[in-house]
Amino acid sequence: MSELIDNAQMRKEILKQLIKRLHQGQAPEEVQPQLQKMLGRVPYSEVVEVEQQLIADGMAVEEILNLCDLHSTAMREALDTSSQKEVSAGHPVDTFRKENEAIVGEITLTEHMIERVAAMAGNEDATELVGEIRVRFSRLHDVDKHYSRKENLLFPFLEKHGIDGPPKVMWGKDDEVRELLKGAAEALEAVESVTAEEAMSLIDLVIRPALEALKEMVFKEENILFPMTLDTLSDQEWHTIYKQSAGIGFCIYDPTDEWQPSAQPEESGAQTEEADAAAVHFGSGSLTPLELERILNTIPFDLTFVGADDRVKYFTQGRERIFERNRAIIGRKVQMCHPPKSVHIVQRILEDFKSGRQDSAPFWINLGGRFIHIEYYAVRDNNGKYLGTLEVSQDLTEKRALEGEQRLLSYGRKEGSFEV
Repeated sequence: MSELIDNAQMRKEILKQLIKRLHQGQAPEEVQPQLQKMLGRVPYSEVVEVEQQLIADGMAVEEILNLCDLHSTAMREALDTSSQKEVSAGHPVDTFRKENEAIVGEITLTEHMIERVAAMAGNEDATELVGEIRVRFSRLHDVDKHYSRKENLLFPFLEKHGIDGPPKVMWGKDDEVRELLKGAAEALEAVESVTAEEAMSLIDLVIRPALEALKEMVFKEENILFPMTLDTLSDQEWHTIYKQSAGIGFCIYDPTDEWQPSAQPEESGAQTEEADAAAVHFGSGSLTPLELERILNTIPFDLTFVGADDRVKYFTQGRERIFERNRAIIGRKVQMCHPPKSVHIVQRILEDFKSGRQDSAPFWINLGGRFIHIEYYAVRDNNGKYLGTLEVSQDLTEKRALEGEQRLLSYGRKEGSFEV
């Protein structure tokens, strides 16, 4: 048995077979004792490798996603994280972990309120307690920032190191948590007055599933994702993540410690005076690189350009952003920048552009009370050869509300402003 446990390749093969049994319908409580008996403690790195292998062997990401929680339930007692690296205060993983502590704290408070509701008589008024649960859930909605930093900053670096299976699965689980939180919040907002019995029905239907999904994600991050990333990413990559994290924001916890890598990375991308002065020539004129950059960052909409190889090459950095963009996505496959449920639409648009069937694809949505117009354009050379796709996103809320006229001569009549 010891030879079996010490043989990493054999251990991973057995783990793969046990996961397949879960997918075939075997109960987690039946698989877990087998894991413990045959493998002892399973290193977290091997769980990641096995998941990658299963995807490479043809198991659909959606299938792994559907039974992902069963995996972690079966392996909960067998995972070995004793070898994971420690980090100093302010490190991105330190921030992620402290956010998780805050998330678990909010969950614990919510569960205490649920216990108080459960202890009430069935017809007793529970409206006040449900209102307190609503407050807790409004704080838990901040988890979207935690997940966004993970998806838009952390996952791209894992993909550059060849680890793309687990990020796909985890992004899908993130979206499931978001949907559960959204459903719970909507149900709580609709409550005006409620008895304890009615409140418990609401709790069992939408509150507990959301809390359990949040706790499950904390477990996956703490025991698999963070140890894996600490083994994989370099200090310079972590420094890039650290510098860009504030642009997305933090979840419940607000970090105050500054972090610097042990070896300071060299700053790159600073333009010299010579580079600023060198003109970029176009058919209709010329601009310096600095002028071009400032023009692109001044236009009142977001641009993102994806090259012919489907990799993100550029995005504007205007003052008001509609969708989050971080420099970590440069060079990333655009398919990896979207949640799994919408990847097939992105792929279809790209295929239509490349084949010449379409030249544009417009969409418009309501986002937080704002009217957002999004349009994709095929970019081609003079001979019609496909060069890439340009995404243009614009907030049209104010423009849709315009009426009458506002002429150029009206400028300046009132404290430097236009007058209609």
